[in-house]
Amino acid sequence: MNFPCISVITPTFNSGDLLEETLTSVLGQGYPNLEFIVIDGGSGDQTTKILERYRAQLHYCVSEPDGGQYDAINKGMRHASGEILCWLNADDLLLPKSLFTIGSIFQTFSHVEWVSTLQPASWDASGHLARVDVIPGFARAAFLDGLFLPTTAKKGYWLQQESSFWRRSLWEKIGSQIPNYDLAGDFALWSAFYEHADLYGVDYPLAGFRTVRGQRSEDHARYLGEASKALSGLRKRLNWSQTLASTLRYLPLTHALAHFPRFRSLIQKYWGYAGVRIRNIDTKAERAQWQLEHYRFLP
Repeated sequence: MNFPCISVITPTFNSGDLLEETLTSVLGQGYPNLEFIVIDGGSGDQTTKILERYRAQLHYCVSEPDGGQYDAINKGMRHASGEILCWLNADDLLLPKSLFTIGSIFQTFSHVEWVSTLQPASWDASGHLARVDVIPGFARAAFLDGLFLPTTAKKGYWLQQESSFWRRSLWEKIGSQIPNYDLAGDFALWSAFYEHADLYGVDYPLAGFRTVRGQRSEDHARYLGEASKALSGLRKRLNWSQTLASTLRYLPLTHALAHFPRFRSLIQKYWGYAGVRIRNIDTKAERAQWQLEHYRFLP
């Protein structure tokens, strides 16, 4: 298979204790058409020494002051030429063979512009795989309803940034840069993407978020405030309004009835979100047999 070029951008600043594991989680996959770009914000720890050891394997690397995480990512994207784009923060990790999974999916489905995992993983501070969660599905209607607005009363799911990949064509449609948000740039990017393309769920774990004490993502209140602003903007641009189905999906009675198979099938049929997932229908074959599955899911 002629795997498409994947550009992975890693922003880093004083992450020398964790950076090398992140680098090897990408380079160690042996993906044959990889552009790995690292943008360091002028670290004062051992980051530059680590990057020097890996410089020959990097497509581009620079260490200089910048405007923060999203400024560094946007800078890295300007040096990327890959058909498929993503970023991986300097404390997070890809799972083995995930780039091959992504490359073969995009090669198989030319119309798919954006994918993310339905099984987001997380690592503990020491680098052990701590858990793998399950997301029921992705749908623009669910995103607009606030299902992916984390920490809300609707039990929002995280749309995992580490496991999200998109085509350059989609990136160009939204202006080729992450919207100007300090903390919730990822959520703002999803909001921009949803104006142009549906998100497809992948039934494979792809990457994991590493929990480390003191990381920026601990500021849940500020993240939620910025994400809510981005979602409000998307709702206005798409002329979204709350529907009866949206209300019924989140009623306690609906969730209680959904525990009974007969009622659950009816609720899914009439009130469920319409999603599409990408599944490998023959895991015993050496080359994955990817198939699109249209289905309905409840929050």
